[in-house]
Amino acid sequence: MKRYCLALDLKDDPKLIAQYEAWHKKVPPAVTFSIISSGIRDMEIYRTGNRLLMIMEVDDNFSFEKKSKADAKNAKVQEWETLMWDFQQPLPFAKEGEKWVLMDKIFDLK
Repeated sequence: MKRYCLALDLKDDPKLIAQYEAWHKKVPPAVTFSIISSGIRDMEIYRTGNRLLMIMEVDDNFSFEKKSKADAKNAKVQEWETLMWDFQQPLPFAKEGEKWVLMDKIFDLK
């Protein structure tokens, strides 16, 4: 199993942040199904201020490219992503069109 950590910012507005968190208490089943069926075995999102950290544990069949292609064909996932973009904003150093930015691991206690 492999682990990925990704970062993204929310718009710095307490009301929008509260709404974003509320939406994540009731993620649509079609969205969670797309996550699981892509090979993601566990996913957590943490927040501090308006910065988000997503931790994903994936199986050997997972690839970001395959997930992206499948999501592009899934109307329910596209609906969700469009809704979430109302609350999100790219990191200041994100590439054009980049949403969640893959983080580099810089320390491991092991």
